[in-house]
Amino acid sequence: MQRSVTNPGHPGHPGVPPFAERETWGPYSPCGPDCLPPSTTRAPLRVARRLAALVGLALLAPLLLAVARQTLHRLVLRAAGVRLRVVGTLGPDGLVVANHLSWIDVVALGAVAPVRMIAKAEVADWPVIGPLAARTGALFVDRARISGLPAVVADTAAALRAGALVGVFPEGTTWCGVAAGPFRRAPFQAALDARVPVRPVRITFTLPDGRPTTAGAFLGDETLADSLLRVLRLPRLDCTLTVLPPLAPTGDRRTLAARAERLIAA
Repeated sequence: MQRSVTNPGHPGHPGVPPFAERETWGPYSPCGPDCLPPSTTRAPLRVARRLAALVGLALLAPLLLAVARQTLHRLVLRAAGVRLRVVGTLGPDGLVVANHLSWIDVVALGAVAPVRMIAKAEVADWPVIGPLAARTGALFVDRARISGLPAVVADTAAALRAGALVGVFPEGTTWCGVAAGPFRRAPFQAALDARVPVRPVRITFTLPDGRPTTAGAFLGDETLADSLLRVLRLPRLDCTLTVLPPLAPTGDRRTLAARAERLIAA
């Protein structure tokens, strides 16, 4: 999972030549603090209670990962005040591709199936989420080394051939949900090489009354703690995973990425 960084000088913004996009690898999203709702409640008791539950789960994580991996992910969501709803059934293998809103996405996918995530290297150092990702076989990517991309594609294809369910966020960085980013094509090459289906999943956040919200997003220059506390203060956040029809590994990676992007954005 790659963080979005607000940077008006990044390619794609006015005044930056379009060709510069070909010279960069790090993904970019214009979503930032302006996309987030104003914080109107502090809820110190709620936050304290949920933080205590998360710390307890962090201590139990080594044991639960060995015997009940998906249960641990569900408990993390529940402790954070996130209610998970799943529409459809995720297949047993293939490349899972989803839109990217937050750190919640990784935990939610892990609660549904034993997904091995492709994540940026920094995620390994995050509290709770980092150990969860590492112990579930995450494939970590060093975003600073574009030369390592072919090896990541090869490792992903090998995991897919071995029957693993591998998850990736092709946008490469987080968006607020109101807006979304283009899908990068490299992960789709792994599905083509391994001859496995691509399984698109749409992730959405809503409030208990059904209204869409960006409160669960992880955007701009905020820290993981900033995003986590905003979620913990909410009475409840609903996260819905909608499993869409799988895509056969046909055509080229550009076509396959575009098909998945259209399905998820529909």
